[in-house]
Amino acid sequence: MMKTNSDFANKGIERILELSADAHIRRQGTIMGSPEFHKLTGAIAAYGRTLALLTGLQQWEELRGNERAA
Repeated sequence: MMKTNSDFANKGIERILELSADAHIRRQGTIMGSPEFHKLTGAIAAYGRTLALLTGLQQWEELRGNERAA
């Protein structure tokens, strides 16, 4: 069976959530204001933007699929 775009997006979302959670945990163990803290903060923000993009694409695909079915 061939994977759909939604399957790939779900796997990507799952992985990004794991990476984001790891970055949050690592950031808790760093000194606030340190270069590592800022690096992790940037990574967390990037994960958030990527999640927003992937979930937006999923919603668009669902709407497009509903339009085709109608």
